Amino acid sequence: MTPVHFAFSTAFILGLTGLTLHRSHLLSALLCLEGMMLSLYVALSLWSLQLETINFSPSPMLLLAFSACEASAGLALLVATSRTHGTDRLQALNILQC
Repeated sequence: MTPVHFAFSTAFILGLTGLTLHRSHLLSALLCLEGMMLSLYVALSLWSLQLETINFSPSPMLLLAFSACEASAGLALLVATSRTHGTDRLQALNILQC
């Protein structure tokens, strides 16, 4: 494993552990998801550069577009949650309440 692959694998794993262990606020969960998506974007970009084909070149841009949509939906949920519940703490949310 090259140092570049190790760095991106470590960045993804750190985002994943941050998402699983530190789930106190919705904003921190969204930031961990963004870190994971960014590491996937850079890894996919480097992979398409290493293959040196034109077939895989649109895939990082497609992932970046999906990441932007995910971020906007997450921020919309964050705003809606903070308006209705007054906080973004995940312990204050209850699925059974409307």
